[in-house]
Amino acid sequence: MQLLFRYANPHAFMRLSGALLPFTAAATILLIAIGLYLGFTVPPDYQQGMTVTMMFVHVPAATMAELAYGVIAVASFFSLVWRHPLSDVAARAAAPYGALFTALGLITGSLWGRPMWGTWWQWDGRLTSFLLLLFVYLGYMALWNAIEDETRAARAAAILGLVGAVNIPIIKFSVDWWTTLHQGESIISGKLAPVFLWPLLVMMAGYAFLFVTLWMIAIRTEILSRKARTLMLGGP
Repeated sequence: MQLLFRYANPHAFMRLSGALLPFTAAATILLIAIGLYLGFTVPPDYQQGMTVTMMFVHVPAATMAELAYGVIAVASFFSLVWRHPLSDVAARAAAPYGALFTALGLITGSLWGRPMWGTWWQWDGRLTSFLLLLFVYLGYMALWNAIEDETRAARAAAILGLVGAVNIPIIKFSVDWWTTLHQGESIISGKLAPVFLWPLLVMMAGYAFLFVTLWMIAIRTEILSRKARTLMLGGP
């Protein structure tokens, strides 16, 4: 906890993120390059054929969409409870990238679903709740822009950020609670063959580093923007 508040100071965060960015950017490029190579050189699946390669783009995107919203929920909690100085900035910075991962997950899921299920879309629990996640992201970003007073906007967005988190466990357990075309969990259970598992894990790590890199850049940009606005308002 003390470590979190130590880097709540914008100057401390700028120093830390500036040191980390070259490494996270390099890890992003390396992991995604390796993951794509491994993923697109796997043998055909006995049921899905080469359409299985869509998994290496779709699953990491869907996973990061949920994790990015987890970042928003945690940052919103810190904002409301402890008034963490960078919480609002961190939450707001995560939203556009979470929305992009969600959109990518929906698009690739549809492309994967068409040959596997015979349909582009199915209104089942997993797909519907994941589509709702995109709407929550869009609503969250719209709320930030709809309120001119930054303090009020931050508080309202933090409340929405926490309320919207209810959808995350629904997405996770929807395949267990309702009848669905979507397959259940296969990584932790060990159902996924190693030849597919390792490329998938590498791609998931690459997506994670991609998010962290873009997220830190967005936070740094907002800090610099606020500093510039302060200087302009305090100028002659």
